[in-house]
Amino acid sequence: MKTVVIIGGSRGIGKAIINTLIDYCKVVNISRTIPEITHQNLTHHSCDVLQDELPDIESVDTLIYCPGSINLKPITRLRVDDFKNDFEINVIGAVKAIQKYISALKNSNSPSILLFSTVATKLGMPFHASVASAKSAVEGLVKSLGAELAPKIRINAIAPTVTDTDLASKLLRNEKMIDNITERHPLKKFLNPEEVATMAEFLISDKAASLSGQIFEMDCGIVSFKI
Repeated sequence: MKTVVIIGGSRGIGKAIINTLIDYCKVVNISRTIPEITHQNLTHHSCDVLQDELPDIESVDTLIYCPGSINLKPITRLRVDDFKNDFEINVIGAVKAIQKYISALKNSNSPSILLFSTVATKLGMPFHASVASAKSAVEGLVKSLGAELAPKIRINAIAPTVTDTDLASKLLRNEKMIDNITERHPLKKFLNPEEVATMAEFLISDKAASLSGQIFEMDCGIVSFKI
């Protein structure tokens, strides 16, 4: 049974990933809050990835880093600390996790790492300067480590558009905003966490054994199409 370490699996996309994998994987969740679900295959460690030492885990086949931020402000209202905080959450936390568990990953027969970006790195949108900068660094990390860790460890990232999670609740707080976001996407929809979890499940599986260093845009057409 594969052991999957998920950083930030108590909410949102991370929670959906746990629900997708839990019946056939050993899942180790590391987050500040305890997941709502309980299962014989689930182990939880309460930990702030930026402040605390990450727990020692002997066997790791897959590392998934889910924490992110949506800090949307005009550049005149963004402080330097906003950029620093977004960089720490999205990039430094991922680097810390990778460095912690890379030795265990190297001992796996089919190790993989999965990170998360955003469509905002490709599609210029107002008020996204801080988060787009941080997530662009995540994409650079995926490309660089994809080359550095080949052929042993695969690393990829998913770049979702708006996803119906607590993190995006301010963007989906009323029917008018929901309708506007829906209409902006050529497929006339946005994402739910379960869709993203299904893509994550594929990317960490042996079915994706030929994929590394890639950024997979789950964009509902907003980056890909102009119609």
